Amino acid sequence: MTHLRIFCSLVAASAVFACSDRVAEEEDLLLVTTTSVRDSGLLAELLPIFQERTGVRAQVVAVGSGAALRMGRDGNADVLLTHAPEGEKALVASGAAVSRVPFMENHFVIAGPPEDPAGVREASSPADAMRRIADSSARFVSRGDDSGTHRREVALLKEADLDPSGGWPGFLSSGAGMGQSLQIAGEKRTYILSDIGTFLAFQKRIELEVLSQPAPSLRNVYSVIRIDPAKLEPVRAERAEQFQAFLLDPEIQRQIAEFGRERFGRPLFRPLHLESRPQS
Repeated sequence: MTHLRIFCSLVAASAVFACSDRVAEEEDLLLVTTTSVRDSGLLAELLPIFQERTGVRAQVVAVGSGAALRMGRDGNADVLLTHAPEGEKALVASGAAVSRVPFMENHFVIAGPPEDPAGVREASSPADAMRRIADSSARFVSRGDDSGTHRREVALLKEADLDPSGGWPGFLSSGAGMGQSLQIAGEKRTYILSDIGTFLAFQKRIELEVLSQPAPSLRNVYSVIRIDPAKLEPVRAERAEQFQAFLLDPEIQRQIAEFGRERFGRPLFRPLHLESRPQS
């Protein structure tokens, strides 16, 4: 089965993805990415540069990290951009991927309505914030899609000794990407866990505020993962190597370091491959 057939069959099955009517050419790259990298606007800035440099056009499928890792495992991608470290390491250990390279990071935030009915601002930790939301039966929008963000939410709920599936009155599972989930949270005036990059990109539309304080458990690392062509066909290994090298290129790392500064007054991501990284 070709990449294009797989790509279009997913459209028919779930209506989640957008399918190109262009025949996939050998010079194309099938990039499966977490929705936050797309929804923040970073891909829209970087991919035209990649195509100009290499002549390679990326076909993008944006899904939660869990779905992205499963697509990589099944050979339905050339390269992945995800933020689910444990799942990524397991994919490499399984032999389905040849490399995992962290290339940038930001952090998660717990956002919500400015009036903060659950008292998240006073929480001693992210787990305490989740406990306060649950104990007050406050409304909360979960991604519920096995994304990297959803996996972090589950970890915080477990740390708070709460049911990892949520389930308190007011708990809503969107089953949607980060941008769409943020819009739902804005419309319903609920709490939500989000990566800071996508939150800032949507903040003016949703009128929610960041209520959590920085903490190690909110660190959010993004990695580029190349799928093993020796085990999974028809992976385009050379294109994937080009894309990985592109993301690690010092010029692109500097561009990542500045992305969002002009629009939001601060960068949305921190590169991990610059000797001296700008402070946000």
